[in-house]
Amino acid sequence: MIGLTNSNGNITYSDEVIAKIVGLSTMECYGVVGMASKNTADGLWELIKIEHLNKGVKINYKNNELSIDLFVVVEYGTKISVIAGNIIQKVRYNVENHTGLKVANITVNIEGIRF
Repeated sequence: MIGLTNSNGNITYSDEVIAKIVGLSTMECYGVVGMASKNTADGLWELIKIEHLNKGVKINYKNNELSIDLFVVVEYGTKISVIAGNIIQKVRYNVENHTGLKVANITVNIEGIRF
């Protein structure tokens, strides 16, 4: 559970809620085909259905700041650096505005390219 304390009391968020906000924000970005779930046994990735976007997100909460790791698949022919920059900007904005939590860093891992 991720917590926030303000003058009105305590607010707690489950990791799944934060991951869902991150996943939906990522899917809104141009050039993103989907979130990826990595199968560590085979080293293969698979696209995740929208109901399970949180499997493509890792959340770490420490010292009242979030660190977010994303695993995405992008569209062939798009500029990856621009897509990653857009993802970082949109995810940071949405998480901070919806929850009031501070995002320390976001790492975008490109797991594949889809033709």
